[in-house]
Amino acid sequence: MDRTEAATPRSPAAAADDRGAGPAAPVISLRAASLAYGDRVLWRDLDLDVRPGEFLAVLGPNGSGKTSLLRVLLGRQPLTSGSLTVLGRPPHRGSRHVGYVPQHKSLPAHTMLRARDLVRLGVDGHRWGVTLAPGGIRRRVDEILESVGAAAYGDVPVGRLSGGEQQRVRIAQALATDPRILLCDEPLLSLDLQHQRIVTTLVDRRRRSAGTAVVFVTHEINPVLGLVDRVLYLAPGGFRIGPPDEVMTTAALSDLYGTEVDVLRVRGRIVVVGAPDAATVHHHADGANGGERQ
Repeated sequence: MDRTEAATPRSPAAAADDRGAGPAAPVISLRAASLAYGDRVLWRDLDLDVRPGEFLAVLGPNGSGKTSLLRVLLGRQPLTSGSLTVLGRPPHRGSRHVGYVPQHKSLPAHTMLRARDLVRLGVDGHRWGVTLAPGGIRRRVDEILESVGAAAYGDVPVGRLSGGEQQRVRIAQALATDPRILLCDEPLLSLDLQHQRIVTTLVDRRRRSAGTAVVFVTHEINPVLGLVDRVLYLAPGGFRIGPPDEVMTTAALSDLYGTEVDVLRVRGRIVVVGAPDAATVHHHADGANGGERQ
């Protein structure tokens, strides 16, 4: 699909740059960053800046280090080498300025925790000592549920919600502290096309309204193709960073994989043919692919 600037709304960061304000300071900055488990190197010498309001999609085959990158940004996994700052300082666990949407896994039907209880954990679960007044917490939870279209089932146990409804609640929980960065780990897995659109719309609305930077790990580029500013593609042969039209090409992916890879554009969708584990880029909407462990 040929995409033009007129067809795709500009992100807050890009719009500011267009007005001559210059790029905002990055909220995430990696320099010469490498990550390895023993002798197995996932990625090395990664330089990356993510700015306020930017939507960055992270793609690649299983085991390429997509989820591990989020763990590094969350302060749960140290780099093997190089440096990282998140909001100008080393990352640390439990930052209220970083929202996290984990990989989608349906909760058991007998789970009795209500949707509002899960969101409340996002509001004050990180606090020690004095918390907000109960009335203030309830109002805040109601506001967040309303903002993601989940108010109607705020008092329903999450185990009884559909997969799409559960993802709305997880996004609400991630937004509870008004984060400046939103990290999403495969939030579209096992969702049908309608709920994929709902989830991506919620995430995109947040970054445009609040200037929240989004790092969106996904196996499927197509649901977010018209939203992303840049793609970080991780592969065994290295990585590539740039706009989708520069990264998702036959030449770029063939170079990364070290073998012939064809990138086709069919009715506005990208299909990758010939890459090892090519299903990580294009798969059916039934969510048959499993989640990544690394």
